[in-house]
Order: sequence, then structure tokens, then C-alpha cells
Amino acid sequence: MTDTTAADATLASAKPAAKPVRPFFSSGPCAKPPGWDAAKLASESLGRSHRSKIGKARLQYCIDLMREMLNLPDTHRIGIVPGSDTGAFEMAMWTMLGARGVTTLAWESFGEGWVTDAVKQLKLEPTVLRADYGQLPDLDTVDWSDDVLFTWNGTTSGVRVPDGEWIAADREGLSFADATSAVFAYDLPWDKIDVATFSWQKVLGGEGAHGVLILGPRAVERLEEYTPAWPLPKVFRLTKGGKLVEGVFKGETINTPSMLAVEDAIFALEWGKSLGGLKGLIARSDANAHALDKIVAERDWLGHLAVDSGIRSKTSVCLTVEGADNDFIKKFAGLLEKEGAALDVAGYRDAPPGLRIWCGATVDTADIEALGPWLDWAYAAAKAG
Repeated sequence: MTDTTAADATLASAKPAAKPVRPFFSSGPCAKPPGWDAAKLASESLGRSHRSKIGKARLQYCIDLMREMLNLPDTHRIGIVPGSDTGAFEMAMWTMLGARGVTTLAWESFGEGWVTDAVKQLKLEPTVLRADYGQLPDLDTVDWSDDVLFTWNGTTSGVRVPDGEWIAADREGLSFADATSAVFAYDLPWDKIDVATFSWQKVLGGEGAHGVLILGPRAVERLEEYTPAWPLPKVFRLTKGGKLVEGVFKGETINTPSMLAVEDAIFALEWGKSLGGLKGLIARSDANAHALDKIVAERDWLGHLAVDSGIRSKTSVCLTVEGADNDFIKKFAGLLEKEGAALDVAGYRDAPPGLRIWCGATVDTADIEALGPWLDWAYAAAKAG
């Protein structure tokens, strides 16, 4: 046994004394808000029609809370739609693309998914700007006479756009932002966003299956003035007789929503409001990301996949592990899960081998801080074993 292996074995045998109280670090569905309990959810709407007075009122209240929490201007509409963030973004693509050229930006798996949709499903010929995991393409080369599709925060790569300055104020095309792991963690410039999508399962710690579609006035204009060449399934139809179906953005959902998921989202939104709204949620994410940065800085075997801090996510933080391959990461994450010290921390399957730690607002900073010694232990145990 070499000295290094002996040292690893010694460290691996000494488990840290304290564990994260809530070891939930999944990047989706994410940790529930602190203090969450199913018994605390309002239940009056459960077992009732979503078309009933109370059903419509709760859906509208959820929309109103999202508007308030996001500081969303009245010019933008909010709709609850099926299919999580994927369904919301595909709804936007299928209903609005084809009116002009398209540019797609891809630096992680979900951006690549939108490229596939544009090329293989909609048969468009988009300009594709790519970058490797951990990097961004050159945003200055984007042609804003096109419609432009991008992820604001790449959940599987830990890379985000730095801000909205690269989005042209006088753009001719529409900006489509997949913002699912960015909303409620960044102060988004809504004047630069024509279409945004997200799901409750990320920063709010809500449930999956439902998406949220936000439309600015230019997107509404596109919907009312343009009819795509391809057929649209019922769950994608946002217009009737050339006019926007306004009911979709007033809680009259296209298909039946889970009122339990809606009540769960309301709980999370009210929790966020109690913290001071968007600023409070951003502060929690910032504190968590800072705590994880400190852990990384103190370990020479751990690094950030996004080396440039100016484009590094502060929610879905992706880490590199020295010398690790997929088998090592599987063992590493498995050890942590077996001990109940950290759950769901292996990197995304298509990303380079590494760890992914969710630092969104529903995670407590103390749990991020408690994670550091457990990462040391698991790393040594995986090497020694």
C-alpha cells in the first residue's frame, strides 16, 4: 500500500461527525423549502374541478404570486402549461418559429435538445452556435435579425449567460430563454426577454409535470400574426381565430392541472415572499454558491467545470473531480447516498464526469457547509476502495 493510499484509507475510515440536516442536493426536482410539510398545504381546492370558482381562483393566485415574486411587468403574460419546462419551451418553438431565421445556442444537453427539435422535428435550418461543457459560445456573434433560442442557466453544465447586455434592445427576432434553473435566482431583465419558460421543480422546490410560459408583447404579436406551416397538437394551441387565448394566462389551463402541485407551488411562493421576495431568494442562492466556492477553493482535487466565475451558475453548480471517470463518480455519489450525507450529486449523464450540487434558495447554507468534510471522506473512500 502506497503512502497516498494509506492516507486515503485513514481518512475514509474517519467519517465526519455531522451530516447535512437536509441532504437534498438534486438539480431537479430540487429540495423542498425549509419547513415544508404536505400537511401544511391548503387543501380546499383538492378534489374540486380546476374550472370551479375555487380552482380558478387558486390558479390565478399562483400566477399573481409568480408575477409579484419575479417583478414581472404587466406587459408580460404568465401561463401554466403541461409538460414541465420542456413542454413550455416546445410549445413556444412549435407556435412561433418559422417566421424568420433561427439561431440556437447550445453549451449543454438541454440546449442541444432545442437544436434537435429545430433541425429534425421542425425541419428548420438554424444557425447553431456551440460551446463545450463549461464554456459559452461567443455571444457577440449572435445575429438578432433571427429568433434566438438559449438556456439562461445551463442546468447540466453549470454555465450561465453573464447578463442580458448581449441581447439587442432593437432586435428584430424574438429572444427565447429557457430559464428553468435561473428564475428566482437571478434578477432577469424582462425587457430583453420575449419568451421565457421554467418549471416549479427547480428554485421553488416544487413538483414536476407543469411548466410556466411567459410571453412578452412581441411574442404575443408573433402568435397573432403568424401561423406555422406544421400542425399543432391541442396542448400547444395558444390562439383561436388569430387571437391569443387569454384564458390560458388567467388560470384557465389548456389541460387539467394537478391542483396538489399548484398548492405546493403556492406554498413555495408564499415562503419566498416571507423572505422578502426575489431579493431574499437571490440572497439564499448567493450564500449557498459562495459556501460551495469556499469548499472548492480549499481542495486541490476539486474544481469548477465553469472555470470563469463570470459565467458560472449559482444554482446548478457543476464540479470536476481530479482523475475521475464515470465509474468513480458513481461510487463517490453512492457512498454519500448510503450514508445519507448527500443525495443525487452525480453529474448529468451527458456531462463530463463530475459532481453537481444544487445551490438554489431552498437549500440551507449550513447544509452546504456540512457537505465539505463528507466530500473529503467519500473521495478518500472511493480511492481507497
